[in-house]
Amino acid sequence: MQRHRLPLAATLAANSVSTAGTSLTLIGVPWFVLETTGSAGRAGVVAFCATLPIVLAALIGGPFIDRIGRRRVAVASDTVCGLAIAAIPLLHHVGALEFWMLCALMALNGFAHTPGNTARYVLIPDLAEHAGTTLPRAASLFDAVSRGARMVGAALAGVLIAFAGSETVLLLDAATFGLSALLVAVGIRGLGSAEPRKGGAPVSLRTYGTELREGYGYLLGNRLLLAVVVMVMFMNGTDQGWNAVLLPVHAETELGGARDIGLLTALFGAGGLTGALLYGAVGHRFSRRAVFTVCVILCGAPRFLVAAVTWTVLPLAVTMLLGGIAGGVLNPILTTVIYERVPDRLRSRVSGALTAGCEFAMPLGGLAAGLLVEGMGSSGALLAMGGVYFLATLSPLVFPSWRTMEGPAKEMDAEPVREEAVPSRELSSSEPSRRAPAP
Repeated sequence: MQRHRLPLAATLAANSVSTAGTSLTLIGVPWFVLETTGSAGRAGVVAFCATLPIVLAALIGGPFIDRIGRRRVAVASDTVCGLAIAAIPLLHHVGALEFWMLCALMALNGFAHTPGNTARYVLIPDLAEHAGTTLPRAASLFDAVSRGARMVGAALAGVLIAFAGSETVLLLDAATFGLSALLVAVGIRGLGSAEPRKGGAPVSLRTYGTELREGYGYLLGNRLLLAVVVMVMFMNGTDQGWNAVLLPVHAETELGGARDIGLLTALFGAGGLTGALLYGAVGHRFSRRAVFTVCVILCGAPRFLVAAVTWTVLPLAVTMLLGGIAGGVLNPILTTVIYERVPDRLRSRVSGALTAGCEFAMPLGGLAAGLLVEGMGSSGALLAMGGVYFLATLSPLVFPSWRTMEGPAKEMDAEPVREEAVPSRELSSSEPSRRAPAP
């Protein structure tokens, strides 16, 4: 491998390892809660505790990432997450794990995980340039390896839970955080954009607040990015309800348990990997808005409906695979649109604002799903949350701001930073090219 490609490869590898570990947690923790408490409501409470700190960290973390340095933040984030996740099975093994401790450890994991994800994400444009590859290709590759890792992690989680127990899954997840931290620490040394920003104003609440306002002001002044945030917020909220409560309960009561959760999640990941790779290869030939509109409608709502009206694995497996393919197309499009519109100087701050907005409904999603299951049964909960998902995905057909996603806008909707708002290397019209978390 050539030296200039090493930072991009290391970041992609770290992100894939971290994402695989997150898939282990995504399946392992809800199953652990159901095994130890038998309560869908408690699973929803744990999901709430795990995701509320994600939003809080994203709300305030953008300037912190720039001041500490993207590389240091990514390493510290993975280290704290690994320790928090490892503590759950270890405390349970010695009989000392109380329910409030589980909630607190998952909250710590969520709070620490967000800055690391953001730090790796905002490095991709500079790493792509450093490696001599195009931004759309790097964005597709970033999402493809994440999807592939999610697929592997989900399949592994299902097998390990069935044969070794959910505690083993959580210990393996802790190990993946350690490996991710090591890859970032070693692989992106000496890269200027990964180090702390020099020459900024002295640290104070006033300057920090000013930097936060710059990020949120930029987001609120761009109608397309704002439309993305609102739509993805509802998608992520219902997805959290699906992953943390609805799918585990459906698998436990109607399907074959944890192995089927692993299979279904792995199929969704496999479809996502396929979709991301397809878009990276041929997506630039088609209208972004047309492809995005079709895929966002197909990616999520059908699985809620199929799960509500069928009680066998095969129909849901097919739906998850096809929905994954559609979902795999979304992130490369959104990633490229965001990279095109946000200058490097504001990228961490705007990405933090984007993440906070997109994940704002996630704490309520898991909690609402648990309450709906206990109040109206799993089928009713699936139909209710699937309906919310479907209505959210109609946004590209309704709001005119989505028409501007075809390429870099000649004039931004609002531009709070005049001199350097649109660097030419980021808005190159020769590169038809998120970070908005999507399914």
